[in-house]
Amino acid sequence: MAFPKVTVVGAGQVGATAAFLMAVKGVADVVLVDVAEGIPQGKALDMMHARSVLRFGPRVSGANDYAATAGSDVIVVTAGIPRKPGMTRDELLATNGGIVRSVVGQAIAASPDAILVCVTNPLDVMTHLAWSVSGLPQERVLGMGGVLDSARFAYFIAEETGAAIDTVDALVVGQHGDAMVPLPRFSTVAGTPLTELLSADRVEEVVRRTIFGGAEVVSLLKTGSAFYAPGASITAMVEAIVGDSHATLPSCVRLTGQYGLDDVFVSVPATLGRAGLVAIPELALNDQELAALQSSAAGVREMAASLGLGG
Repeated sequence: MAFPKVTVVGAGQVGATAAFLMAVKGVADVVLVDVAEGIPQGKALDMMHARSVLRFGPRVSGANDYAATAGSDVIVVTAGIPRKPGMTRDELLATNGGIVRSVVGQAIAASPDAILVCVTNPLDVMTHLAWSVSGLPQERVLGMGGVLDSARFAYFIAEETGAAIDTVDALVVGQHGDAMVPLPRFSTVAGTPLTELLSADRVEEVVRRTIFGGAEVVSLLKTGSAFYAPGASITAMVEAIVGDSHATLPSCVRLTGQYGLDDVFVSVPATLGRAGLVAIPELALNDQELAALQSSAAGVREMAASLGLGG
């Protein structure tokens, strides 16, 4: 059986976890690319040993250049330095900007027809930068943040309510970071909005834990940052793309007038398929929710401007 082909740039914890999950779930063959000699090859070989136990079909291989990635359907960019304790996402801007400029150019040269999924932080502005560098249509450049933020929101909702996780649908929009916008009114347990299940105080606490969920992981780990949930979030997006499922997932996309925002990349519900972004189904936000989303986007726009991006 022939599988779609996915390039994962960066063989660190996030990239390797995503590669393994995509293989185990039968989503795609994966090429792990990293500048560190031996690391992508070693991790890929370890995964292939696991293939003998788990009996999954796809193959994972490792490389230090982009020749092996040619003809990929999706390129996932995880390369960059991780956030350290006490470090803001904004502080990552200059260093990771240089990395994204370099790897996107090389990856797209090898796979000019690919869909690009950016994971590198600060995620929203790095997605904008990746779009600018790649020369691709905006529909073919996406960022991962909203899926991860919404997954954390869903976890905290399930913990607070005692509900089974498969009955929880949660939604977070806006910037991936402290300015994210969880939407309790659009988040449900068995179809009932969270605002009808919990007091305002408890909703506020669940929202707070969601916003600082990533920082909580960083604080506990002491070194490094989250990788299991980011890896799973990447896998969900890639699965929707290569499977052409038209699933609607909260994804970082370029807005062109939706929600009163233009030429800025933030997470909103987005329908994904083989062409990348298929549609942006617009939510009926109230004034408070819309103001929060626009404020969140303003922070992304400010960072983008510092890199010479946006109008």
